[in-house]
Amino acid sequence: MSSFRWLHQLAMRLQMLRRGRSEDQLDQELRFHLEQQIAENRAAGMSRKTAREAALRTFGNPTLLREQTRSTWSWTTVELLLRDLRQSLRALFRTPGFTAIAIGVMALGIGANVTIFAVVRSVLLNPLPYSDPQRLVALYSHNPDSKKDNLSIPIDAGSFFAWKQAAQGKAEMALISPFQSYNVSAEGGQLPEHIDAAWVTGNFFSTLGVAPILGRGFMASDDRPEAEAAAVLSYSFWKRRYGGDSKIVGRKIWLDAQPFTVVGVMPESLVFLGPFSSGKIQIWTPVNHEAPRWLMSTFEDHEFVGVARLAPGVTLAQLLSITGAIQAHIKAEHPGAGVRSLTSGRSLLDDAVHAYKTPLYVLFAATGCVLLIACLNVASLLVARTASRRKELAIRTALGGGRARLIRERVLESLLLSSAGGAAGIAFASAAIHWLQHARPDMRRIESIHLDWTVIAFTAAAVALCALFSGLISALSIDSRKLLATLQEASRSQSGGRARAGLRRTLLVLEVGLTVVLLVGAGLLLKSYDHLRSVNIGIPVENTLTMGIGLPNARYKTPVEQGSFFERLIERVRAVPGVESATLITAAPGQGWGGDRMVSVAEHPPLPKGAEIDMMMRGADPGYFAAVHLPILRGRTFASGERLTKGNVALISQIAVKACFPNGDDPIGKHIKFDMGGDTFEIIGIVGDTRYSITQPVAPTMYLPLYGNSSGATVLIHSTRDVDALAIPIQKIISQMDRDLPVSDVMTLQESLDKSTLDSQFDSLLVLGFAIIALILAAAGLYGVLAYLVTQRTSEIGIRIALGAQRDQVLRLVLIDGLRPALIGLVLGLAASAGLTRLIRSMLYGVEPFDASIFAAVSLTLLAVAAFACLLPAWRGSRLNPMQALRTE
Repeated sequence: MSSFRWLHQLAMRLQMLRRGRSEDQLDQELRFHLEQQIAENRAAGMSRKTAREAALRTFGNPTLLREQTRSTWSWTTVELLLRDLRQSLRALFRTPGFTAIAIGVMALGIGANVTIFAVVRSVLLNPLPYSDPQRLVALYSHNPDSKKDNLSIPIDAGSFFAWKQAAQGKAEMALISPFQSYNVSAEGGQLPEHIDAAWVTGNFFSTLGVAPILGRGFMASDDRPEAEAAAVLSYSFWKRRYGGDSKIVGRKIWLDAQPFTVVGVMPESLVFLGPFSSGKIQIWTPVNHEAPRWLMSTFEDHEFVGVARLAPGVTLAQLLSITGAIQAHIKAEHPGAGVRSLTSGRSLLDDAVHAYKTPLYVLFAATGCVLLIACLNVASLLVARTASRRKELAIRTALGGGRARLIRERVLESLLLSSAGGAAGIAFASAAIHWLQHARPDMRRIESIHLDWTVIAFTAAAVALCALFSGLISALSIDSRKLLATLQEASRSQSGGRARAGLRRTLLVLEVGLTVVLLVGAGLLLKSYDHLRSVNIGIPVENTLTMGIGLPNARYKTPVEQGSFFERLIERVRAVPGVESATLITAAPGQGWGGDRMVSVAEHPPLPKGAEIDMMMRGADPGYFAAVHLPILRGRTFASGERLTKGNVALISQIAVKACFPNGDDPIGKHIKFDMGGDTFEIIGIVGDTRYSITQPVAPTMYLPLYGNSSGATVLIHSTRDVDALAIPIQKIISQMDRDLPVSDVMTLQESLDKSTLDSQFDSLLVLGFAIIALILAAAGLYGVLAYLVTQRTSEIGIRIALGAQRDQVLRLVLIDGLRPALIGLVLGLAASAGLTRLIRSMLYGVEPFDASIFAAVSLTLLAVAAFACLLPAWRGSRLNPMQALRTE
């Protein structure tokens, strides 16, 4: 029977959704039963009046019966909630200024968090677009003295093939060299082009689990020295260069003046990433066909990254245990300095985004601070609003309104504000993501960032948490006993106001503390970026244009042909009007690694295996040092006729002298010997030091004659005029000399350096932006608290002035009252910063996490802003008319 009663009640509740009809039916039924009872009483001999009174005594109060029945049938809780919701909406619409400010603050905090969450999820957390991506790992090698955050050292082919044989059955392993490039010849009316490329083993695509959209991937038969040259195109290169021609498979294209047959086109999702990949690989070619034979068997030349697909049940740690044992054995048999002794690895996803992890998590933490500050600000506004309505709330409490009902209204108000802020925040996040994709197209996986249902769910969770946080904090100011006391207190009693001001002060202390943390972090990152910008790479960078050229060995087969081309080119470039100086070098300072060799001094006793000196290698034309103002400290530069075929000569940098001749020997006339190959070079000069990267220390460098020594070079052009205007005339000269020869990376040296500091600049400016927003919110909070305090203390201030207090004394009193929470927040924020800023140590260059100048600058800035925010309310308080103040309610 109870189940039937429950079903009947549910049916009645559902009917009550049609409220008007159900109310009429209830009234008719109650009226019918009352009339029936009256009729029975009349039949018993009662008068109509007496019969009605007796019927009412039998049934009870009809209004009470109606309410009891309605509470049984209807959705009472929902009705109360909707009633409170309407009440909250009316209250918010009555104060449009407060509502707009609160929604704007919430939109800013929630929007920033949603943006960074979408970036973190898409870049760091979403799986790679490969088959079973969780089983894919990247393999590297390293030495025991490698830094903990620098375990990604490329591997050598000799070690890799030993690992692969030992790990059979545990993992499928492939090899990639992402450092390659090709010149694509002019064809079909298109200009020649220099593109990024990669050498891969035949099983590379199958290891990743990616199938081509056209044709096929490489087979074992393609990955042999004697095989026909084959190439696989990226989707973007196929669409851009060949217009998405579906007949591209089987067609021959010319790379480095050699024909390659296109065997397939990979899908758009295949973007191989990693610390050594630009992410812009346009063509893949078989490594055993392209690489020299010695490179595929050496243990000392590190040009590759290993990729492995773990077998089911096999972990990365187990695979590294196998490869580590093999590598230790290799090191014992080949103890040279270039042979690594340890192996390392990580998931392919982690490998792809490793450089972005710390910056993105720091940005996420910064936006979290902004959101918390926004919640504290809104909570403070709600507390002030509650204080302004204390008499209204007291009357409602006196009439029977429960504290739970009042708290529910505060939470509902906060929910409405947070929901509106969340909706605006979604629009803000969408715009911010579009801006980010245009501002940072170089960021890994940037194309995958988007708003989806997971991000929407995160937004809903953020809205709910903000609503609860702000609403419950404001509800703390509601105390039924104090509210009732409000009706009894004298008009000038301020105890309740002081208690509410105390809560707002506490919120303000937290706001200021979080703001200080953000300001310190932003200051450290900006100082780090400034240090990077001011690094001296060893040569002047102003008005210097650079462009890369690579001569295809198939067309320029001998060193004589290569040297002749470069000599003719540089002569013609120097003759261009506006060119003050022009020169050639294999890798310009500040533009990257450019190659190194292990060396020793021929005149010194043989060094123990593994103790050789790591020397950066550069090829330069004889006029290079004068053209870039790199001083020759001793000796001479190359003679115009010197070639490697006539005499092995070299210049070394100043720091190389210290590394090779620690005992102070005269290096001029001594000989540098290559560890591999045994070639020796006479030292004819000593030059100043340069940096190959602004983030790396000065490294020992050796310069050889460029002509006859390299097929690739960078042209450096200096001019006192607009150097950018020289790019087109020089490219025309190169095209006239060889129509199929493209140039690459045409930019000024300053632009090249700016590009290398882009991450540091971007991170520091974003954190600074969040810190400024936090500072503005904190200043607004200070102003609001002090303005409220002045209002609450109007009578007290009037009495003080009437009793003889000077206005400057009142000004000082109010200022101190306002600055006290700022000072407490500053101390707490500095203490928190001293510990938390250590987490961003890896993002800093030349700056310690505890930098006294930054902490001092933040303290002065915060105090100045706080004093400015407090000044206006304090001045108003000091200008009060005592007679008017004493009449104030």
